[in-house]
Amino acid sequence: MSGTLFLCATPIGNLGDITQRVRETLMQADLIAAEDTRNSLKLINHFDIHTPMTSYHEYNKYDKAEELIGMLQTGKDIALITDAGTPAISDPGEVLVQRCAEEGIPVTSLPGPSAVITALTLSGLSTGRFCFEGFLPRENKLRKERLEELKEERRTIVLYEAPHHLQETLKDLLCTLGDRRISVCRELTKKHEEILRFSLSGAVSYFEENKPRGEFVLVTEGKSPEEIRREKAAEYESLSVREHVEQYEAKGHDRKSAMKLAAADRGVSKREIYNELLKEDKE
Repeated sequence: MSGTLFLCATPIGNLGDITQRVRETLMQADLIAAEDTRNSLKLINHFDIHTPMTSYHEYNKYDKAEELIGMLQTGKDIALITDAGTPAISDPGEVLVQRCAEEGIPVTSLPGPSAVITALTLSGLSTGRFCFEGFLPRENKLRKERLEELKEERRTIVLYEAPHHLQETLKDLLCTLGDRRISVCRELTKKHEEILRFSLSGAVSYFEENKPRGEFVLVTEGKSPEEIRREKAAEYESLSVREHVEQYEAKGHDRKSAMKLAAADRGVSKREIYNELLKEDKE
């Protein structure tokens, strides 16, 4: 009978945020697989946990995953932890979970701290629908492609960023998305936690005067319905109302339906479209 992989969420700053269940699991597991054993040692020592640790990180995630799979298949229970927060979120633990799924090895998650959710709930922006993008790619071509995708995203966007790349990322977001609202969340749950709410242009200006310190989560509003309507209206400005209606008629719509669709595109009433067609007929 195989053992179980336990995904143990650990504090993102305040050690008091660890759950009793995670503490007990870390004590009872046969092995703790940690992203950085030196960093995790502080947590382990603080709670007087004596379970053996091994490293499992970005640079050994494939080979080490096979080693850990082998241990799990012999009946060993393994607790997986990341440097902070929930394992497998923008984290090499994703690979180990995938391998467990392929091998039919039980995996369970012990919920707890997550920088993504903490920042989102503090942002003051819409939380009903959101997307998490992790860190933007550093390579220029991939970065531009990702930003162009986000330009059309209607959901709230959550990103991670390091202090030495923060200003560049804020400028890229402003250039690509326009001057949307953003909440810049710094040092979450720690002594110097700070939630700064700006427009993107305001954020760029602020960090030109204030050196970024600590780890950041950026929460940016998605594309608004108003922005979408403005873009649609601008797109059809080059067409006369008649040309616009005829485009829809050419796609098989009757006149009434075509007028309704054209009105929606232009952000006006169907009556205005009708009156404009009459006016064009008279001219």
